[in-house]
Amino acid sequence: MEDIVPVFVVAIVFSFAYGIIHLLVRRKERMVLIEKGADASLLVTKPNFNYYALKIGLLCIGVAVGVIIGATLVETTTLNDEAAYFSMIFLFGGIGLVVSHFLEKKERKEML
Repeated sequence: MEDIVPVFVVAIVFSFAYGIIHLLVRRKERMVLIEKGADASLLVTKPNFNYYALKIGLLCIGVAVGVIIGATLVETTTLNDEAAYFSMIFLFGGIGLVVSHFLEKKERKEML
């Protein structure tokens, strides 16, 4: 675990630096467009209906429920540890992704 920490620190620093540079470049591009008198509609960004956070959140909830149910199965049945944990993690993780799909589908219909 101690060997992975520097990798995460470097990744976080580079991603933070990339984000700042990206924002500064985008700001500079917008300023140039404004100075040249370009159409203001070019500066308006369209909303991106990306449900990535919903998918990840429901997947994590499903995995957590799977771990809890897997632990319960290990304690109450004769299933071995690996079968109980992995089957429940995949089952409830998949259920979380399916629920995410249907929520996203319903939300997109309401937006149109």
